Amino acid sequence: MTTVTTPRSTRKLPVEYRGRLMSMAHDVRYPSGTRLFNEGGRADHFWIIASGTVALDMRVPGRRAAVIETLGAGELLGWSWLYEPHMWRFGARTVGSMRAYEFDADAVRSMCETDPEMGRSIALWVGETVVRRLNAARTRLLDLYAPYGSGARG
Repeated sequence: MTTVTTPRSTRKLPVEYRGRLMSMAHDVRYPSGTRLFNEGGRADHFWIIASGTVALDMRVPGRRAAVIETLGAGELLGWSWLYEPHMWRFGARTVGSMRAYEFDADAVRSMCETDPEMGRSIALWVGETVVRRLNAARTRLLDLYAPYGSGARG
């Protein structure tokens, strides 16, 4: 295990659970252009970005993948690991080099099952990320593909 500082993204977790989660972190580094996961792949890890950026993308039929959001330091990367069927809903690629805290999804889910209060806290924390990401995806896709002046955003 690696000793890590507490990233800002975990500050919504109670201190006790934050420490337990971070005790499971592994410090990892990825070079620029690394494909971390693909939409539809098995979601078996997640990360909290320490430095660098990651572009989230989404397949769009008949077009190349659309970048829907860019994540930076302190942000949670990956939420599909928590929810069945544990398949990535988006894809992700590093933009420049990235350092992150990596977590094994099975180990974290197991810890959450043995401590339901911790599981509830993790689910709420990750759920907030889900809502933000889905709203970002919706907005970005409307920006890219809705006819100008259609009122689709209203």
